Amino acid sequence: MKADEAAELMDSEKTRDSFKQRAAVTIAFFAMLLAITSLGGSNAGKEAVNNNVLASNYWNFFQAKNMRQTSFALAADQLELRLAQNDPSLSPEAQAALKAKAEAYRKTVTRYESEPETREGKRELIARAKEHEALRDHALKQDPYFDYAEALLQIAIVLISVAIVADLAWLSFVGGALGIIGGLLTLNGFFLFFNLPFLG
Repeated sequence: MKADEAAELMDSEKTRDSFKQRAAVTIAFFAMLLAITSLGGSNAGKEAVNNNVLASNYWNFFQAKNMRQTSFALAADQLELRLAQNDPSLSPEAQAALKAKAEAYRKTVTRYESEPETREGKRELIARAKEHEALRDHALKQDPYFDYAEALLQIAIVLISVAIVADLAWLSFVGGALGIIGGLLTLNGFFLFFNLPFLG
């Protein structure tokens, strides 16, 4: 082997080693990004489920409150109807007691409509349910971006690994491009910079 051939061989080995080092660093970076993406997707899924449960609980509480409010309103109506009949068998004390009870029922009906201090009136329950529905919907918008980002990052890691073994530089560029797209989808999963209609 001549000296110039040996030099060429050494340069070729250096180039290959440099390619393998860059590819290994890229794989490590995409693996780290994959872990972050997986965590983001898992959190988005949990947040969607938790907020869905909370919204459902508030709607159920609203329904129960509504039913109780209706029953109090019906009871007040019955007492007021009885008072309106001017029943002579009712003593003035009984009439006063019926009137007081009807007024108490009406106050309860009004209180059930809105209780800002406890946040358990019907208006407040609707607002709280809608708040959790909005959080659930936000998490559901985030989740698909994480899913597709995970898939692209995994494919990128595989392609770059194959590129190292097969010594195919072009394959590492394909893997790198897919990894970059996966990284952009991960960022969008966290911040929702843009909306892709096919992922909605």
